[in-house]
Amino acid sequence: MYFKRIETFITNLGYSISYQNERDGIFCIESESDGIKNLIMGVAPPILILEQYLFTLKSDDKEILKALLKKNRDIIHGAFVLDEEGKKVIFRYTMQIENLDINELEGALNSLGLLLGEYYEEIIEFSKK
Repeated sequence: MYFKRIETFITNLGYSISYQNERDGIFCIESESDGIKNLIMGVAPPILILEQYLFTLKSDDKEILKALLKKNRDIIHGAFVLDEEGKKVIFRYTMQIENLDINELEGALNSLGLLLGEYYEEIIEFSKK
């Protein structure tokens, strides 16, 4: 039920689905115009999880980590997080799925697009260090 609804939202918002697996509740979506590539959406009732890999940390540079934490304060939806190994920097956003509507999903995706648009230079620099 939720999987099909999310699929409809994705296509109605104009995103491309490059991979989907209903059994596992996974979508991989893209929007070149928003700078979003291989965004993973996990349908895991009662939540929907969005994760966008950004870069891999080459070192435990505390200045990079500090800058990312500071930027989290400016992000409207979602946050920068680290994977289990503490190496991959990911944008992650989690939403309640039961009453989710297309406008809420669009807001979360727009937030990511805006973040990537305004913060891409810093992200590129962080990925080099």
